[in-house]
Amino acid sequence: MEDFSFERLVVYQSSRRLVVDVYDILSKFPDSERYGLKDQLRRAIVSVPSNIAESCGRKSCKEKIHFIEIAYGSLLEAFCQIEIAVDLGYVGEDTKLDIKPNFISVSRLLTALSNSYKEHLKTSS
Repeated sequence: MEDFSFERLVVYQSSRRLVVDVYDILSKFPDSERYGLKDQLRRAIVSVPSNIAESCGRKSCKEKIHFIEIAYGSLLEAFCQIEIAVDLGYVGEDTKLDIKPNFISVSRLLTALSNSYKEHLKTSS
């Protein structure tokens, strides 16, 4: 069976694993947060691999970069929301410290992908 190009990207695979990790954290949130922070965090973290996939469907490097930047913003938004969850006592500081390296790894991979598209833009101009 044929793969879509984004399925082979390490950043896409890593961001999907991060979604699973964050959903595990979300299971610890109180039910009262179902439509608040929990919902917002769910949308933000799912946006990361979704925008990586969408970037691969774009023709121009500028468009690809745009969607990678959206993915990066969503990644940072999700991490911020985990910090807020710690502040509110929904999860412990140790949970944040355990998952932070995964966020950093995905952020570096997103930056590298964006930079490769930017380099391609320079060389094709």
